[in-house]
Amino acid sequence: MPDASNKGMSFIEEAEAIVLEQLSNEHFGVSELAGAMNMSRSNLLRKIKKDTRLSASQFIRQVRLKQAMELLRQTSMTVSEVSYQVGFGSTSYFIKCFREYYGHPPGEVGKREAEVAPSEPVGKNRFRWPLVVAVAAAILVVLFLLLYEKPGSVELATLEKSIAVLPFKNESSDSSNRYFVNGLMESTLSSLQKIEDLRVISRTSVEQYRSTDKSIPEMAEELRVSYFVDGSGQKVGDRVLLNIRLVEAAGDRTIWAEQYSRELGDVFALQNEVARKIAEAIKAIVTPAEMEQISKPPTDNLVAYDYFLQGLEHFHVQSREGLEAALPLFEKAVAEDPQFALAYANISISYYFLDIYQAEKQYTELINTNADKALLYDPKLPESLLAKAFYYMHIGEYRLAVPHLEKALEYNPNASGVVQTLSDLYARLIPDTAKYLEYALRGIQLEVAPNDSLQRSYLNLHLSNALIQNGFGEEALEYINRSLAYNPNNEYAPYLKAYIQYAIDGDLERTKQQITREWQKDTTRVDILQEVAKLHYFQEQYDSAYYYYEKYVRAVEYYRLNIYPQEDIKIGWVYEKMGHTEEAERFYQAYDAYSERDESIYKGASMAVKFARTGDYNEAIRQLKVFAAQENYQYWILLFMEMDPILKPLEQHPEYAGIIRDIKEGFMERREHLRKELEQKGLL
Repeated sequence: MPDASNKGMSFIEEAEAIVLEQLSNEHFGVSELAGAMNMSRSNLLRKIKKDTRLSASQFIRQVRLKQAMELLRQTSMTVSEVSYQVGFGSTSYFIKCFREYYGHPPGEVGKREAEVAPSEPVGKNRFRWPLVVAVAAAILVVLFLLLYEKPGSVELATLEKSIAVLPFKNESSDSSNRYFVNGLMESTLSSLQKIEDLRVISRTSVEQYRSTDKSIPEMAEELRVSYFVDGSGQKVGDRVLLNIRLVEAAGDRTIWAEQYSRELGDVFALQNEVARKIAEAIKAIVTPAEMEQISKPPTDNLVAYDYFLQGLEHFHVQSREGLEAALPLFEKAVAEDPQFALAYANISISYYFLDIYQAEKQYTELINTNADKALLYDPKLPESLLAKAFYYMHIGEYRLAVPHLEKALEYNPNASGVVQTLSDLYARLIPDTAKYLEYALRGIQLEVAPNDSLQRSYLNLHLSNALIQNGFGEEALEYINRSLAYNPNNEYAPYLKAYIQYAIDGDLERTKQQITREWQKDTTRVDILQEVAKLHYFQEQYDSAYYYYEKYVRAVEYYRLNIYPQEDIKIGWVYEKMGHTEEAERFYQAYDAYSERDESIYKGASMAVKFARTGDYNEAIRQLKVFAAQENYQYWILLFMEMDPILKPLEQHPEYAGIIRDIKEGFMERREHLRKELEQKGLL
């Protein structure tokens, strides 16, 4: 009942005061607020909607998030501590909600409010923690869907054997047991993901429903699934109590339910039984190999497992802070069980993400050693294979990562993190535009985030990028517009859109103006800075190109960044044109070394530029022929190669025009073949 001191407050002020009184109570929701205000739930919903245009649950969440911002600004509490202080049962869900509401994660509150002079070099905060895979690969973000209605767009049907595992509710009187209940949910999800006959929605996609008022049919419509698993559990002494049910979404009908009371020692058998009964109820085909993987316990040591689950709770926060908190708990787990493969894998993955953007790597051996131990004790564990793949990515042996990732998908066909890692590899590190687009499209069948506008924005951005690299300009423009509609503050979408528009209309001057405006919004953006310089270079405006390249070089050297090595020859060319021959030579040498060690499909193009600069035009033409025989290169090659000032002298060579024609025609033929292939696979 409202306190007497609340008299004189407006309705919204009174509601907010009540929520603040119950701030740390994660179970205080719409029904509890209605009861505290002595009104029916329907009247509460109507009045809040009228006064705020928010639903009641959105209003409560907004109050919690505003208070979280104040705590982050005014105290030294960690993100995890703040999340529980303001009533979020899951730190990862808190981060997701905070980021959607404020446009940035809670860990950046201090950084965002720090003053940075525009003239200073690029700050390290521009290279943010990625939400990529398995967490990240949470990377780089994440990283990174939707259902579309227009013909030719990506459309995800509701598959008959599709399922989402909702976050389990913690019924323990001790809130510290939350991690154990979350672990029960994780194990159920992990077991079902190993069944190829099922499409299992990712963990990150269902996390948003942890505290929701939405009905099963509403969630099913958003996630495009036929079934839901939900449950609640608690740990009481040495016993596990679990209530779980399988719901058919169409009629909100429970088709299987069970209550379990087991000793802790039976927890793994319990998890296997749950997965098996769910598969039987859905009539999913489970192969003997899949059942073998599902039935294998991660460890026989319950103390080790308990440490592991505690670490997992921090691990899923997807931040440096979270990983640093998770590592000692994983280490305790392997100290208790020296053959705990899953814990070793998570140690390796944690160190990988701690090191990912460091110029000087600190954890290479730890990443490799723990990945090898994980593979030694369980070579069929998807996380073991992912950890080893990350090690190869860490040392730059990207092609060696691919077979480990593909094998991980064999053992876990629903591993959205692995799919997105492959997508990222083929986008940036082993350039193959066709595979990039295929894995980006496969990812949208597993990663569905209908209520998180920020994540939707980045997923659309990711897909748009994959489409434009394959020459699908109009489709790419559609999705980049969707990306901006979901989050107008998306910091990467505007300049990708500028390039997509250039691919469609060829107006380079307008593109340069748009990219320059994006950089002026935030002059700490090193990625956009080099794009501005490059566009001046293509227009042979060397004085302007030098102005921007000089800022870029200063920033890169100041922060010791190793990025964009393929651009060194352009920088050298501009420096030489401006009379800085000694500095130019340094960049030429760096580029020559890069082009020699380049093992990508672009090596021929890189070498052609190298020889064109030195005047060896016959060798440059030979290298262009080598490149013309390649497949699945980015559309940007077609758009910018002919305007590169270094290659201009080749126009006089009798074979040049024919080679360029072959490159263009080959690309267009492969694009149409790719379209048909993706349509046959049901991805386009």
